[in-house]
Amino acid sequence: MDRRTILLFMRRSLGSLALLLTAMFSISAIKSSSTLAQVQSQTAMPTSDPRIEERARAIGKELRCVVCQNQSIDESNAPLALDLKQLLRERLTAGDSDAQAKTFMVSRYGNFVLLKPPFQLNTLLLWIGPFLLLALAGWSVRHYFARRHIGAEVSAPALTTDEIKQVDALLKKDSSQ
Repeated sequence: MDRRTILLFMRRSLGSLALLLTAMFSISAIKSSSTLAQVQSQTAMPTSDPRIEERARAIGKELRCVVCQNQSIDESNAPLALDLKQLLRERLTAGDSDAQAKTFMVSRYGNFVLLKPPFQLNTLLLWIGPFLLLALAGWSVRHYFARRHIGAEVSAPALTTDEIKQVDALLKKDSSQ
């Protein structure tokens, strides 16, 4: 092969490579734009009334995302949280008060949907449980140190004179060997 043939082959290869890369980047751009459209379609649609939107956001901060569990529905982007946000906006737009909207959500999902559940008989353990665990830990630590202290006070009885003579005899016997 001469030099001219090699250069011609390289030019064709580079042209094909450039065409391939252009196609790959175009497909990638199309996919990312469709993904962006999907994400935008998954967000809860805000209402046209800014007062209702503000009320919905305030109530949404008090409701737990049942998927994420440590986030409010206002902060979460989980599909169920988006549905709950939309349902909340629909209730407020229909004329429900804030309390009525929260009551509707609680009746549908239980007290678990509230980030701050009420102090009731069925949530008593939830409210008192941490204090019970703290008291149990304090009692355990106190009990542990009290037993150690009692064990330290109990000492071995003093040796009698006969026992001291036996120990001295054994020590002398060991040291002579």
